[in-house]
Parts: sequence; structure tokens; C-alpha cells
Amino acid sequence: MNKYFFPIYRILVPKPLRTIILKINLRNKILNYFTSLPENEVNDEQKEVLKYLENNKIRIFPYPFHNNYSPEKIEVMYDRENDMRYVLQEGKRLYFKKRWNEKRIRRSYCDLMREQDPDSPHRYLTDSFTIGKDDVLADIGAAEGNFSLAVIENIRKVYLFEYDPEWIEALRATFAPWSEKVEIINRYVSDHNDASHIRFDTFFENKKDVTFLKIDVDGAESVVLNSCNDVFNAHESFKIALCTYHKNNDEKDFTLLLNDYRFRIGPSKGYMINYYDKKMKAPYLRRGLIRAVR
Repeated sequence: MNKYFFPIYRILVPKPLRTIILKINLRNKILNYFTSLPENEVNDEQKEVLKYLENNKIRIFPYPFHNNYSPEKIEVMYDRENDMRYVLQEGKRLYFKKRWNEKRIRRSYCDLMREQDPDSPHRYLTDSFTIGKDDVLADIGAAEGNFSLAVIENIRKVYLFEYDPEWIEALRATFAPWSEKVEIINRYVSDHNDASHIRFDTFFENKKDVTFLKIDVDGAESVVLNSCNDVFNAHESFKIALCTYHKNNDEKDFTLLLNDYRFRIGPSKGYMINYYDKKMKAPYLRRGLIRAVR
């Protein structure tokens, strides 16, 4: 689609229809690409995705577990005192942005549950990759804080990094019962320091207790990693759950980088299809994250 036609296309074709067309075209590209490869160059996990796509439309998570979750089944409650809506996650209140209506919250929380399904490529923890009572978590890209809330009662402390002021308000409400072990840092983790950004090395100078990093920052993961040189050089024992599905080469690049710091690397099982990325290219299927241990 050339640069002259595309603006007209965006005006004439509504976004929901454009998304449907995009998914259909991408599904065909993926199937055609892998069909063109010798069979011995397609691994079993890729074959599982291809089998799913033969009979289903494109999903971020191209697996049957997608259908185990429905927004309609999620109950959204209202906290009059905080003037915010929330859902119950394992009996604990998870608050959302004030301006979000019930429909948007249901849809968002449904996506969060899919992300952490036991079979999800985006699941942070496994039976062998865990976080425990002596760990201190830096949740970089906390957003609503669902991961930290899931582990809050089983860890020593958590630092929540989030810049969006609407999420800050929600995080304060969510983690009020654990305020003694939660610190919210209202800045981006970045490769420089200013009023709204902080290098993780700078933060680490006074917070050397961090033992676990969760990094999910919508494609800025490389920037976060570039701010961690001193941390990775200083710490012997460390764990990292690092998202790799946002960009084409993230899994390869981050694996090489962390190998240089003597981490043992393992990818999450399965693949994601990040059809939101306009720069997506073959082989299209991306690991959701890598888990690193040292």
C-alpha cells in the first residue's frame, strides 16, 4: 500500500474493518511463509501455531486457551470511597483508571488473565522460575500492577515503576494494604536522568536490595537494559522476566546481551503474534519473553 493511497484508505475504511483486513492478510502471510519452508526448519511449537491458524483467526495468543476467558464473566465493582472501579484478583482488589468504564475494565482484565494463563507465552513465572519471600521485585512498566499484586504476599518488597499519573492513583489504592512493603516510583526507567526519567543504575545506587526484575515497557525494553550496566555487573544472584514480543529482533538481541553478563537464558514456551507492530516481518512468530537467571 503506497504512501499516497494509505491516507485515503484510513479515511474511507473504519478502523475495526482495517483491523479485520490486517488480520486476514497477516494470517495468510504466516501460513504461506511457513508452508514455503522445508518441514525440518519448522519446529514443533511453530507447527502448533500453524495448526491453530488453519482453523482460527489471528490472535495475540494463537492457542485454544484464548477462549477460556470472556469479558462478560468478569465482575467489576465500585469503591465509593476511592471513586474507582476494581476487580477481585485472588481475593485482592485490583483498581483501574478512574475514567475507564466497566466494559473497558472487563476487556482489559480479560487480556491480563490470558497473559498469565499457565499455557501463555507471556506468563512471567513457572514452577521452576519463581519469586520468593526473600526477593525484592522491581516491576518496571507496572501499569495496573497485576503481577506485583499476584506475588505481593510472598515477597519482601516491591518497587513499582510507572509514569502514567492515572495508573499511579490506581496503584496507590491497590497496594494500600501493603504500603509498608511497596514503593511507587513515578518515573520512566530510561537511559538518562531527568525529572521524569531515571536510569536503573542510578536507582540501584541506593536500592541494592533488588533481586528480581520484571520488564514490560511496550517496546522500550532495550532502553531499560541500557540503564542496567552497573546492576548486572554488581549482582551475582539475579532473576529477570523480560518481554521480547514487541520487536522483531528483541529475543535474539536480549539473549546475546544477557549472556555477556553470565545469565542463563530460557524462552517462554510458545509464540505470540503482535499484529499491532507495523514493522512485523517474517517469521512473524515471537517469543513472549525470556527468563534469565544468574
